[in-house]
Amino acid sequence: MARRIIKLTFPKDLIKEPLTFTMATKYNIMPNIRRAKVTESVGELVLELDGQEQDLDKGVEFLKKSGVIVESIVGDVIE
Repeated sequence: MARRIIKLTFPKDLIKEPLTFTMATKYNIMPNIRRAKVTESVGELVLELDGQEQDLDKGVEFLKKSGVIVESIVGDVIE
């Protein structure tokens, strides 16, 4: 199993879309929410993702193609 920590920024029009759930189920990824902040204009989410390397690649690409800004985080967030 591989692990990645990413920060997702959802624009206003995507805040209510179940993109994280869709990514997790479609690509067999286990997400762990490490931090979240949602307002009326933007959503920010830090996720720890566990899964097969190729599934993580496909899941992240799915989020990017959906319009989510994805940034990699190196190191631990909240231990």
